[in-house]
Amino acid sequence: MSDLVLMMNVSIDGYFEGPGGDLGWQLVDDELHEHFNRRLAAASGFLDGRVTYELMAGFWPTADQDPAASPVVAEFARIWREMPKTVYSRTLQHAEWNTTIVRSVEKEEIIARKAAAPSGLVVGGAGLAAELRRLDLLDEYSIYVHPVVLGRGRPLFEPSDDRTDLVLAETRTFENGVALLRYLRR
Repeated sequence: MSDLVLMMNVSIDGYFEGPGGDLGWQLVDDELHEHFNRRLAAASGFLDGRVTYELMAGFWPTADQDPAASPVVAEFARIWREMPKTVYSRTLQHAEWNTTIVRSVEKEEIIARKAAAPSGLVVGGAGLAAELRRLDLLDEYSIYVHPVVLGRGRPLFEPSDDRTDLVLAETRTFENGVALLRYLRR
């Protein structure tokens, strides 16, 4: 059975987006983007919430056609387009680029996806991640901590009565100051 992997950028005070949905604080340089490309290209698929899917679909399908796109950006555009994607949404009516829409998060359906996937499935979106955490389905938390204090925004994890014990599996510091904290479910 493959793992469900949450990969998320956060500020040191735990926000995944700043006020008004701001993501401009993220320090994704070529080194970090190459790391993301290697990890994501090895996945079997992406599981996204609607907001994350729409954000990605608004940029990545044609990002490699921009003459100013760096090689790592062009590479990720190809990875994103070709990767099988599942978007969990009650409202999204249409999705392209190798995407399947699923109306609700069902534990048995996710377990079946994990069993069928030859490698990890990467989770995108804090809302979907919270639901998968509540169902005790997340196997890995790869948290990329950016050297910025936002002060406010949307926290990665909303308050919850659920506890998840983790084991530190890897740390890595990138030249731009971003620190990867990779944890596995105990």
